[in-house]
Amino acid sequence: MEGVDYLSDERKKAQFDVEAMKVAWAGSREALQVSDRMAKLVANDPAFEKFSKPTLGTKELFKNTLRKAAYAWKLINDLRLTDEEATWLRDYMDEPNYTDLQWEMFVPALEGQGTEEQKQKWLPLAKTMQIIGTYAQTELAHGSNVQGLETTATFDRQTDEFVIHSPTLTSSKWWPGGMAKVATHAIVYARLIIDGHFHGIHGFIVQLRSLEDHSPLPGITLGDIGMKFGRGAYNTMDNGVSRFDHVRIPRNQMLMRVSQVTKEGKYVRSDVPRQLGYATMVSVRQTIVANASKALSRAVCIATRYSAVRRQFGARNGGPEIQVIDYKTQQSRLFPLLASAFAFRFVSEWLKSLYNDVKQRIEANDFSTLAEAHACTAGMKSLTTAATAEGIEECRKLCGGHGYLISSGLPELFAFYVPACTYEGENVVMMLQVARFLMKMVSELGCKQPIGSAAYLARVAPLLQNNCVVQTAKGWLNPGAIVEAFEARAARMVVGCGQRLAEFKTPEEGFAELSIDLVEASLAHCQLIAVSMFIRKLQQDIPGKGVKQTLEVLCYVYALFLLHKHQGDFLATGYLTPKQTSLANDQLKTLYSKVRPNAIALVDSFNHTDHYLSSVLGRYDGNVYPKLYEAAQNDPLNDSDIADGISQYVQPILKQKLHSAKL
Repeated sequence: MEGVDYLSDERKKAQFDVEAMKVAWAGSREALQVSDRMAKLVANDPAFEKFSKPTLGTKELFKNTLRKAAYAWKLINDLRLTDEEATWLRDYMDEPNYTDLQWEMFVPALEGQGTEEQKQKWLPLAKTMQIIGTYAQTELAHGSNVQGLETTATFDRQTDEFVIHSPTLTSSKWWPGGMAKVATHAIVYARLIIDGHFHGIHGFIVQLRSLEDHSPLPGITLGDIGMKFGRGAYNTMDNGVSRFDHVRIPRNQMLMRVSQVTKEGKYVRSDVPRQLGYATMVSVRQTIVANASKALSRAVCIATRYSAVRRQFGARNGGPEIQVIDYKTQQSRLFPLLASAFAFRFVSEWLKSLYNDVKQRIEANDFSTLAEAHACTAGMKSLTTAATAEGIEECRKLCGGHGYLISSGLPELFAFYVPACTYEGENVVMMLQVARFLMKMVSELGCKQPIGSAAYLARVAPLLQNNCVVQTAKGWLNPGAIVEAFEARAARMVVGCGQRLAEFKTPEEGFAELSIDLVEASLAHCQLIAVSMFIRKLQQDIPGKGVKQTLEVLCYVYALFLLHKHQGDFLATGYLTPKQTSLANDQLKTLYSKVRPNAIALVDSFNHTDHYLSSVLGRYDGNVYPKLYEAAQNDPLNDSDIADGISQYVQPILKQKLHSAKL
């Protein structure tokens, strides 16, 4: 039945003000209003329909996405949307496409690495879409190891030009989004060579296509790298391959904020530190963390609503079966993911403020916090994307068999999301970068005060000596005790790695040998940050009846779930006793009962429209089964009772005439 809210009884159980929780999730009332307005604008416009996406062929799918991107750009201009509104609009369109690279990579790279003169020339063109850019770093044989890139940019003094060249098959640029069919320009990362000498990897602005007829320019070969995981998912993006055959560009198209090449061929380093390149990465990765909380919240919303609608087993004498969400096994898998979505949301808020602080400092020529911001964003990118990808898949399993249907929204969400574990820094490599930062901090202990996220290492002596004092399950409802447990675990693992590293002949040899332990220590450090930032959020003023109390419960769920999951670490480092980890787990199970009445209201607080979720199982009204049936009827295979191919290939078998049928 239309118009009936099958989840209304669940919504009545809420012990907090849902509208106030929406504000807490969004970050501010203004952010909620903007995102809500854009979500509804997209959801109510038939031009953004997306339920048919998985039924389209590759070419139709791509053309349909081009149409939507053009329509979105028209709306942005016609409605004079602000940059913030435009970002939300593209977000809710929920279709990866070439404009993602334009706004998230191409424009920030020009802003961060271009000189004032270059910015004046290129940014107006990019911001009005008179040129469309992509970011060409990854190659066929090199991704995370940027120093290993093979594309060359050789300076020709005679013509005052750089010659961009792909010397090998493996130097082909591979993966840049938008490059296959759309982008007119790219920032190409290449080995700078002057008079046969290598001067590091640098970015160059290279025009790829004619602005008249869109054909590839001479010497440039462009193509698509092929279908990717999933049906619609990321296949709406034209990830490309490009090869350059001695392509010439003017000298002033090298991004020259950090280093310059003069007309005479002299390589000049400016006083801007090389690490400035980190700033773009810090910006991109903090966005990735925000997107992780969004993607996980979508999956959790679908799984929670469906868990409340679905009933299985437990009926006595013909009575109603039990709601799946009431089973402890379901709660123990679902509620930590709900808590994680909030944890990642608050971590992303903190990273945003960290990035804004770094940006202001850089403008004042203060680069002191850049390395720490780089380590934080690298680590949190790795932590949140890995947990989100696993979490989406767990949500699919929590929806039983129906979760496997494309119409559940979960397979497509997973296929769309999972590349985040690899792009902008492969997750294990990211954790090793965090480890380098931590090992540097440990090596400087005693002569230099650890800062920021590593400040706890300044209290290393008590953290290494003291043990946990919690004696009851209730004793774990103490933020101080939780933070200290995570600090002690991280400190002991980090310092332990530092001590063992010192025993090797060279740091590189030690790093190679201890890499598994270093990744585990970095994870402990990053989980400490996530738990600490959730607790820090709760120390702020959070208005609304019951909002702070409900978030406190989720914070304890997140922390104690991690403690239970990694209890081997906590026990091995000697900070906790087996009894204390057992008490923590007892408390965790008690907390699940506290989350239960608020579960539906909590996922409502994400404020996701049905259009954005694109899930029959996650509908706001809970009217799942008729809609599942309807979605099945709409499948193209149901267009006729007798499918194409039946008379040709099946009937001959039935009539025992297969030998005479022409196969």
